[in-house]
Amino acid sequence: MNIQKLTLLAGSFLLSIATANAATEIQWWHAMGGVNGERVNKIAEDFNATQSDYSVVPVYKGNYTETMTAAIAAFRAHQQPHIVQVFEVGTATMMAAKGAVYPVEDIMNDSGEPFDSSDYLPAVISYYQTPEGRLLSMPFNSSTPVMWYNKDAFAKAGIDSVPATWPEVAEASKKLVASGMKCGFAIGWQSWVSVENFSAWHNIPVGTRENGFAGLDTEFTFNNDVVVKHLDNLASWEKDNLFVYGGRRGDSLPMFTNGECGMWFNSSAYYGGIKDQATFKFGQAMLPYYPDVIDSPQNSIIGGATLWVLRGHDDEDYKGIAKFMTYLSSPEVQAWWHQETGYVPITKAAYKLSEEQGFYKENPGTDTAIKQLSLNEPTPNSRGVRFGNFVQVRDIINEEMEAVWNGTKTGKEAMDSAVARGNDLLRKFEKANQ
Repeated sequence: MNIQKLTLLAGSFLLSIATANAATEIQWWHAMGGVNGERVNKIAEDFNATQSDYSVVPVYKGNYTETMTAAIAAFRAHQQPHIVQVFEVGTATMMAAKGAVYPVEDIMNDSGEPFDSSDYLPAVISYYQTPEGRLLSMPFNSSTPVMWYNKDAFAKAGIDSVPATWPEVAEASKKLVASGMKCGFAIGWQSWVSVENFSAWHNIPVGTRENGFAGLDTEFTFNNDVVVKHLDNLASWEKDNLFVYGGRRGDSLPMFTNGECGMWFNSSAYYGGIKDQATFKFGQAMLPYYPDVIDSPQNSIIGGATLWVLRGHDDEDYKGIAKFMTYLSSPEVQAWWHQETGYVPITKAAYKLSEEQGFYKENPGTDTAIKQLSLNEPTPNSRGVRFGNFVQVRDIINEEMEAVWNGTKTGKEAMDSAVARGNDLLRKFEKANQ
């Protein structure tokens, strides 16, 4: 045999060995930019280092809407990733994508990976379960809105106790503005905070059919007297800078961290950012409520996102995905993620580990989100929302709320319009999925 043939055979042999030993690649599309994107990369790298059979490859695809849209388009083109991060309001859309989703509980069982739904925080997984209790997607970055407050500003303004009710928030805001602050409070992700969570906190529905959990033939009801009254109150407080609008998402964060506003209502997941940026002592407290509406609050609902697994890949790939899900939900990983970001730990064991590590003692208030979510057993009004086309509906709600802030509509006019426009989208979604 000549040298050339020997060389070819040797090369072929080495290639076959390399191929046999190559790790199975698992594509994970996500929406975590900045520091959280770096944390996502670390989770994948750490998992990859625990074994050599699988390699999880995180790919940033833009914001939540962009990531979900990209995944849907990729699935239609038969180029879908294995895992995609989808925010909570995309749940109904993912459930309606027939044949596209491989329920995470099925993957765990089919792959022989240990899985017990009772290990997870009920307030977190109930949002992503079928009526029969089967978990559809793996919770990853779950949060809930809290009240952030500037302790130094409170002391300067002579505010002795943290407000627990909305009338108390208004009084505290007056003192903050009188002390020289530009505003009393701001709100981020306003539909999520001031409509969805506000409603759950007061145990009133956002829509019929158990907020969409019980069927597609649902209609919105958030144009009720309680929500309308709250929006009108916010508009009246805006006149004296007790409340200042700072944008739809997290745009108003600098208004709090720069010391312009004494309070900020937004996700618990801003802990890492506030800790890095604030030059004052800050705290977290539960959301306020109206005592003339409810004697005590019900429970808040989660936001954030979960990891959905898409069909169309080899069986071996799904074994690797199941192992990654086991790793991702381990107490050590979840405790680290929770403590670094402010997202809630998805398991009871991770919560307990954080407690044992002294995290809550050293960082008072960082368990506020968990306490809020677990305050009471969720009701049909406070389990969450599961409406079709809700990504677009949120845009409508935001648009109508902005009309209230700029004085062109009353709370009633804005919410009546949002409900009518939202119901049109619900009917389109229902028709498309009959």
